[in-house]
Amino acid sequence: MSVIKFATHIWFDKRAEEAANFYTGLFDDASVDGVTYAPEGVPDVEAGSVLTVELTIMGQKYIFLNGGPLFPLDSQVSLYVLCDDQADIDKYWDALVADGGKPVRCGWLTDKFGLSWQIIPKQLEMLMGSDDMAVANRVTAAMLKMVKLDIAELMRAANG
Repeated sequence: MSVIKFATHIWFDKRAEEAANFYTGLFDDASVDGVTYAPEGVPDVEAGSVLTVELTIMGQKYIFLNGGPLFPLDSQVSLYVLCDDQADIDKYWDALVADGGKPVRCGWLTDKFGLSWQIIPKQLEMLMGSDDMAVANRVTAAMLKMVKLDIAELMRAANG
């Protein structure tokens, strides 16, 4: 295992390795970089089972911990995926809501592991940051009515 100086650390109950394998299979630029196993005496973790998984997704380092049920995942932390086009939005959205994931709204979802995600088109950032406040307001109003974001609808809203 390498020495990681900065990474996002995410606490799972007991499915850290399954989640890491799922995410690294979904994203092109992703890898599992290391696995550690629990020694005797780690609370809520069976000795010899996976304790941590180091992974990289799109250049970002993560450490997933099988820490037991003490700290369940919630929406206070989400992973943000900026997509180039509707095909990327559909690909990530459909994979992340499959098998028990739940759509939320405004591009947010919770996957089958309980991790929250934002699947966002780059066009949304551009349009909401427009110097024309009428455009930004129309786009925001359209986005607030959506669950999975639709680039064509956002563009129609921007154009009035």
